[in-house]
Amino acid sequence: MKVVGVTSCATGIAHTYMAAEAIKKICKEKGYECKVETQGALGIENKLKDKEIAAADLIVFANDVGITQASRFKPYKDKTISVKPHEVIKNPGIIFEKQ
Repeated sequence: MKVVGVTSCATGIAHTYMAAEAIKKICKEKGYECKVETQGALGIENKLKDKEIAAADLIVFANDVGITQASRFKPYKDKTISVKPHEVIKNPGIIFEKQ
């Protein structure tokens, strides 16, 4: 399974990166491929390529604020889930429960 994600929080510091790490960790434990784009205080980091988005089996938004360049994901609404950063930090498995 291929998982991609985008994380962002109101301040763009701690929860953005903690949520990204939680998603990557749970995917590694399950043996899934994973790449997470962070949209924090430093702007977009680890930006997802269009081909990575298209190839994903699951797209995870862990955000408290709007996602920059969200239109990239519109064609893939059927494989997208949304959670709050603190939810995925507390219980990373939630991303697979919401499928």
